[in-house]
Amino acid sequence: MTRTPPPDSSTVEAYATVLRERILTSAAVKSALAEDLDEASAVAARLVEALMAGNKLMLFGNGGSAADSQHIAAELTGRYYIDRPAMAALALTVDTSALTAIGNDFGFDRLFARQIEGLGKPGDVAIGLTTSGNSRNVVAGLEVARDLGLVTVAMTGAEAGRAGEIADYAVRVPSSDTPRIQESHILLGHAWSEIVEAALYRPTS
Repeated sequence: MTRTPPPDSSTVEAYATVLRERILTSAAVKSALAEDLDEASAVAARLVEALMAGNKLMLFGNGGSAADSQHIAAELTGRYYIDRPAMAALALTVDTSALTAIGNDFGFDRLFARQIEGLGKPGDVAIGLTTSGNSRNVVAGLEVARDLGLVTVAMTGAEAGRAGEIADYAVRVPSSDTPRIQESHILLGHAWSEIVEAALYRPTS
């Protein structure tokens, strides 16, 4: 069997340059984010409070933000660092029957609002992820959550948009570059998972 020849060294170095630049840019965004953690820290406290009280977390977004919603929910229902009981978290992006029925009957803008209307209770936490701050279905979901008495969180880029205006907490990543914003969103989700897990199920030994 003929082996594929290795890529040209100049090509490899060019790709390494791109990788290095993206990694360093992502690190710079995260470093800037670390300079202002007031909103993110307050959200961590509200998550601990809500889950300790038996409430739940609902996350939602589109595209990569939908994937991030599912990732964060899975860290809580599964495990992060500690083997412990599952925590109540769900992503509103995974039920294809609900998504297609709501989208067909009520419109794409109501995908999350309709689910929150049926599932949300006062004391729950609703986190909407939108890098622009203006995704209409995320904004609508946060509006319904606010009206129902949920704690509302918008995870956005530097411009929080309408979602940031609506939410109790606007966690802004200081960037306008969608990939860099999403990378910071998942970092925050991981950090929140660690904080919540430790607060509720810290090992005694």
